[in-house]
Amino acid sequence: MLPALALAAMPEPKGFRDWMAGCDNLRTCAALSVPSDGIDTIAYLRLERPAGPEGAAKLIMRLSGEWQKPPLSVDFKLDGAAFPAGGKPMPVSTAGDLATVIFQPAEMAAFIEAARKATKLSIAAPGVKAEVSLSGAVAALLWIDEQQGRLNTPSALIRKGDAGTVPAAPAMPVIMAKPASGTLSEKDGKALAAALRKYVTQREPDLCSDAEVSAVPDRVWPLDGKRSLVALTCSLGAYNATSAFWIVEGNAVAAAKSVSFPQNGGDAKNMLTNGEFEPKSGRISYFAKGRGIGDCGAAGGYAWTGASFILTEFMMMGECRGIGSDDWITLFRSEVRTAK
Repeated sequence: MLPALALAAMPEPKGFRDWMAGCDNLRTCAALSVPSDGIDTIAYLRLERPAGPEGAAKLIMRLSGEWQKPPLSVDFKLDGAAFPAGGKPMPVSTAGDLATVIFQPAEMAAFIEAARKATKLSIAAPGVKAEVSLSGAVAALLWIDEQQGRLNTPSALIRKGDAGTVPAAPAMPVIMAKPASGTLSEKDGKALAAALRKYVTQREPDLCSDAEVSAVPDRVWPLDGKRSLVALTCSLGAYNATSAFWIVEGNAVAAAKSVSFPQNGGDAKNMLTNGEFEPKSGRISYFAKGRGIGDCGAAGGYAWTGASFILTEFMMMGECRGIGSDDWITLFRSEVRTAK
């Protein structure tokens, strides 16, 4: 089950049998095959396409496994038939234990056409065997065509046509982040956090009552000459620490304002999991892990504008199947500039 913050007030990725797909606020869309559970070698396909008439799709395959040496090339078969035609091995690039195969445009086009009837893509290399189910692939790509206004146009992935124009992509939101300023000594910061925790505990005894939270110190950052950002640790697990954030002016903890993080689900809008504020950039990042290896959950960030925190990015993965966070489906993105 995903952390509460993943239940954001925005469209979530859609499931299509063994595939999923989602689009962000710019209508950039991605489709992913979901690996089977409990297998030794993880293999999945990822197609991403920006919106707009010039948006070109990109298709890659990821492979990860407990191998001593990643393969230099792999052989593909679609339902037992060599792919691409002629059976030429496809080159692999590696980073650590992650191997990547990049499909060229002609290979991608041939794969999408073949996926209309094929049921699985088999991958083979010395010491490596894996499969990717194609059940749901066509439906996922058709859904992307629909979201981007490509149905029945020449640029559609699935339902092509000869007429129609593709809508332009929405403009990228521009967010001005205000770096933190002011100073606060370590002693004064600890005193402020302790005072706020005492006050919050008196008002809401169950809010931050996890018996283990003393293992993680509360944190305080000056936002400007008057206000401070305080994060009180409220719950602690094996790989997640959830904190509640308040803004306090001076030492007036009784007037502390609970931070509102837009699109943050759950009852407590001021809570983030593994949240960290970077004063120099004025930005908060968070990564809520669905399990310890971090292959599912939700991640994103917010920027301080001088008045509030604004969402800057959000991505999620609801299936714990070995998909790295770089390949999760992005649901919101923006351009963040630093205010001077």
